[in-house]
Amino acid sequence: MPAPGNTAAYRATLWTNMAKMMDSIYSTCSQVEHLQKVLAKKKDPVTHVCFVNELLKDGRISIVQSFWESVTHILTEEFASAAKESGFIKQAFEGEYPKLLRLYNDLWKRLKQFTTQLSLSAGHDSIDGDSIVHSDYNPEEAMRKSLAPFETAYLSRSLSRLFDPVNLAFSSGSYSSPTVDEVDGIVRTIASELNVANVDVSLSVLIAKNVAKTIRLYTVKCEQLQANDGDRVQVIGPATASQKHSAAVVNTLYSLHKSVSKVISSLSGFSTLAKTVLQESLMCIEAMMATSIEPLLAAVSEAVEAIILTMHDEDFSQSENSSAHQGNQPADAQCSLYMKELHRFILRVQSDYLSLYECTDYIMKSVQPVACRCAELFIRHCSLVRPLGDVGKMRLAADFAQMEAAISPFCYRVSDLGKTYKLLRSFRPLLFQTPEHIATSSSLGDVISYSIAMNFLFARAPPELKSPYQRAGWSLSEYSKWMDSHPSEKERLMLIKGALESYVHTVRARQGKEFAPVYPVMLNLLNQSLQVT
Repeated sequence: MPAPGNTAAYRATLWTNMAKMMDSIYSTCSQVEHLQKVLAKKKDPVTHVCFVNELLKDGRISIVQSFWESVTHILTEEFASAAKESGFIKQAFEGEYPKLLRLYNDLWKRLKQFTTQLSLSAGHDSIDGDSIVHSDYNPEEAMRKSLAPFETAYLSRSLSRLFDPVNLAFSSGSYSSPTVDEVDGIVRTIASELNVANVDVSLSVLIAKNVAKTIRLYTVKCEQLQANDGDRVQVIGPATASQKHSAAVVNTLYSLHKSVSKVISSLSGFSTLAKTVLQESLMCIEAMMATSIEPLLAAVSEAVEAIILTMHDEDFSQSENSSAHQGNQPADAQCSLYMKELHRFILRVQSDYLSLYECTDYIMKSVQPVACRCAELFIRHCSLVRPLGDVGKMRLAADFAQMEAAISPFCYRVSDLGKTYKLLRSFRPLLFQTPEHIATSSSLGDVISYSIAMNFLFARAPPELKSPYQRAGWSLSEYSKWMDSHPSEKERLMLIKGALESYVHTVRARQGKEFAPVYPVMLNLLNQSLQVT
């Protein structure tokens, strides 16, 4: 044991002697390798058998392997004995294990620089045709095993160092989430552990797994902070304390995710496998963020659907001969009341709830499906409006323009919605087209589903030709839910087919002489669509 006040000098001497020991091992190993070469070339003058073959009789191992097994065995025993007898040595080797491992790795690199006749790696079992090392023996692994107790202890200490700042951040027992300084402390510890472990691929992977455990611990503790009361998902009034707290938890998760991602990208020469372990661990944070945000987004989506459903409470049946066949909306056309309400609601969602979250990009990505759902529901219910007059068409056309503005807070650009954006732009012209033009539109099938087009054609039919939901005795809300639970286009078309067949029976029952003009168009479109679905 070092004398009091002489610890630094003793530690420096210890590592100097360790370096000298590695030099000694290298020197002796080179001598053994040289002896192996000589024995492989020299032959018995009487029997003309190589000396090395004589040594390998009866399945005995080569000189090199025998020497290396002895070296690793001695190292294992001496390290264990030294650590047992000296707490200082034990602490030095466990606390500075990466330094010890670096000495081993440097030795191994030097040994690998020998000529190809020296094989101290698994898979090589011959030297000029003579076996020197058994192929199932891994000398590098045998060398590392002598350090196994110190590696285990170091990994345990590393995990403890990683867990400490996390436990400290959540130790107050309060309802509040970790502060910025506490998150920074966690990230600094993670960065320190990863940088120290960068001396060895295997060690970097093991430390990366420790970091992954740390991140999982953090997400679990954040989950425990989340409130599960009803106030968390209300969208009627201003943000509640539960909603603000939930946003704060997500913000701290995002802060950790962002900071750890920067640490990963800054690691130069780091193992690819270790980076993969770290990247996968970040998925735990993303999953926790999604779990926290989804209840609010589900509530917003339900409220949006309820608002859109109120369009059927408004009157779209008004006709005006002067605009019967015009595709341009008049300058004084105003959007509908439900659309104004929808616009106000989405703006309030953005200002009252979404603005609480600092992870803007993540929130925009998460809320984009809500924007798509909003637009798709709007199209669906527009196709179900009946009766639909000329003035009603112009009001709906104005609603289409307002819909793009209404959902804009949920995306950077409405065009980012992809197919949903194309659907919005493609359906609007159909409002002013004849049934024949609608049935032959190039947008059908690809952008606009056949079932939506068929539903829209019912608006051009007389009341006797009932819509599918009317024939089934459903409300519009029930029909919309049925469509959600039956996304198959064929199932939807078969329901529409039933409505058309019911209409035919009705006409024949009253001995009608002809069908509505729109019926042949609908029947033809139905048959075409069933063939391609």
